[in-house]
Parts: sequence; C-alpha cells; structure tokens
Amino acid sequence: MAPMIFVNLPVKDVEASAAFYTAIGATRDDRFSTPGKAASMQFSDTIVFMLTSHEFFGGFSPKPIADAHATAQALFCLSQDSRAAVDAIVEAAAAAGGRADVNAPDDHGFMYGRSFEDLDGHLFGPMWMDLDAALAAMAAQPAAA
Repeated sequence: MAPMIFVNLPVKDVEASAAFYTAIGATRDDRFSTPGKAASMQFSDTIVFMLTSHEFFGGFSPKPIADAHATAQALFCLSQDSRAAVDAIVEAAAAAGGRADVNAPDDHGFMYGRSFEDLDGHLFGPMWMDLDAALAAMAAQPAAA
C-alpha cells in the first residue's frame, strides 16, 4: 500500500466544514466520520483530511488549538491537474464561504498557484506545475555558491 497522509484538522463546526470541503472536491467517508465530532474528507486515495471538533482534537494534543484566522500554522498545498483546476478550487472555496486569494496569485509560466482559507482560516495553496518545464528552468539557473 502506498503511504498515505492524514491531516487532522481542528474545526469549530464539523458539519459546516465538511460541507465546505465537499464543495472544494473532497468526498466524505462516512465509515470514519461521526456527525458533529469528526468528518473524514478524502481528496484522493492517499490524501485524507480528518476534520475534528475542538473537543475531539484536544484528545490528541495537550497544546492549545491555534486560531488559524490570527496565526499561520501550516500551508496545505494541493496539486491540481491544470491552471483551470487551480482557479476552480479557489472559486469553489470562495463560493462555499472561504476567503479567496489570501496571497497574490503566483505565476511562473511552468507553475501556477493561488490561495484560499477555509471557514476556520486554515491556509491552502492549490497549484499546478509542468514538471518537465520546472526542471528545465531549475537546470538553467546557475548553481548556488
């Protein structure tokens, strides 16, 4: 089995957040979800976000939960298949109550990215990259001293 990543993310309202994540393309896996407590949201066969209530998340860590509207804790970068897909997920996030383009769009020709925040302020950076063009651009740069 390929390694998987499970992102355990504390949210204020599990069901509202699950609706948001559904709107941006994740699929809820009810086998691993408990209404109001946790929602397993699958982006791919290997990427799963476990949205947990603050109370439930508190059972995993004694540390206080950061207010993602006020502090940066992580940036979740989700690759997309095209520039249009980057635009679509950002637009879907905004339509579902998130905040689009928290940072200015980033366009290097071979790589394109935008950003959004979810309902709790968690920061996402969807991006598309032409890997061959990116490697060629990196190879053309002088070696670092």
